[in-house]
Amino acid sequence: MPLTVLSDSDIHSLLISLTRGDIHDLQHNLSEALHDYSTGTQETTSGCSSNQPKRLAIPAPDNQTTLFMPASTNTSRGIKIVSLATAPIPSPMHSMSSLGLDSPRNRSRSGSPVPQSPSRASSIATTTSISHGSSASSSNSSASISHASIASTTISTDASVTSSQTTTPHGSLTLLTSTGLPYAFLAAEELTAFRTALASTMIFNRRQNVHSITVFGAGAQARWHIRLALMLRGPDIHHVDIINRSFPRAKSIMHDFYQSPEWADLRAANPKLQFSILSSEYKEYQRHAKNHIRKADAIFLCTPSTSPLFPHAFLTSSEGRKKGRYISAIGSYRPHMVELHPEILRQAVSPEHKHHHHRHADKGGAIVVDSLEACLREAGEVIQAGITAEQLVELGELLMVKKASMREIEAGTGEGENGLKNWLIKGNVIYKSVGLGMMDICVGEDLVQLASARGIGTRVEGF
Repeated sequence: MPLTVLSDSDIHSLLISLTRGDIHDLQHNLSEALHDYSTGTQETTSGCSSNQPKRLAIPAPDNQTTLFMPASTNTSRGIKIVSLATAPIPSPMHSMSSLGLDSPRNRSRSGSPVPQSPSRASSIATTTSISHGSSASSSNSSASISHASIASTTISTDASVTSSQTTTPHGSLTLLTSTGLPYAFLAAEELTAFRTALASTMIFNRRQNVHSITVFGAGAQARWHIRLALMLRGPDIHHVDIINRSFPRAKSIMHDFYQSPEWADLRAANPKLQFSILSSEYKEYQRHAKNHIRKADAIFLCTPSTSPLFPHAFLTSSEGRKKGRYISAIGSYRPHMVELHPEILRQAVSPEHKHHHHRHADKGGAIVVDSLEACLREAGEVIQAGITAEQLVELGELLMVKKASMREIEAGTGEGENGLKNWLIKGNVIYKSVGLGMMDICVGEDLVQLASARGIGTRVEGF
């Protein structure tokens, strides 16, 4: 049978060409696969959790790790093999009360300024905002740049994954038929970022208010979260705030929105959208970050951070709790890595935040996860917050919960569908993902079909 080969550039070209309808179709298929994963059995479906082997990690030189992730769906088998830099375990000497993006800290445990690292020079940090005019033109005249402040600052950066040791996964996905015959070989980098954002924006797409979005990070994950958010809810989004350690990297996303032909349709559909960038090196970073976070209707955390990206009080204080938000934390994937302060998770599942919307919880709320087993084993936020299995609900399980909540209505024993709907569309919802190989298989299957229909990629006959 023929083997379809899709390079990273092939996949990028294919993904850029997707329509809003295509995204809905891909999300529907992924939600069905996640539902099978969460609720199926070996007797009823090949895609159940029991048929998903644990991934294997093999250390490599230069702080690299190679991951082997076999998985299956109802129609395909496969294995994803990727290598990426491993985020080092942070030193316990730092407090988690003063937090910067992707592990830089402005203060020590005592609250005194941290001396500048000898390897890091003073830098100039800038906050920039750009507002797209009423014209859909991508010329420079259609955007105005205002520098809110330029100031020299020093900031300490502890051991972390540097730009030369990216956590972007480089590798491949091999797809097999249900009988074990290979039929596709895909590059994994763009695919991984896309499928993560595809799952992350499922709940986002159901939210009532998405006027303001805050995104931590400026890599492929952040870029795809922004792009899918605009494709799904573009006219409803008025502000996109990007918070990143590197100002130039974040600026490249904003530049693409206003200048790149790949973003032309989104540009035309969202002429009044405003972007802003906040660098963590800016001297008033904490104050601006707090403002961005508190006004956000949705927060996407897309960094391989080893410490929380902002103090928990930004959201756990009475002021921070005045509105419901959707928070998606997808960047950290090891027990020592955290983007979201554990206290935020503890508050979300406390008894005063009752959401009887999953089969486990008899008191308190729930954290939505891609995989209960994987997050209990690998998600730093879940582990460090002491979250139990009873306080987690899988994304695929929410489909089954809709049926259970209808029975609550009929029996008059709970809020039922209305309670579930209200929580998902306007309550405080936290989604934590560490990634599933099954998600790659599911999305990879669909992309191979789309690529074949659109003449993208290379076909090796008689493989």
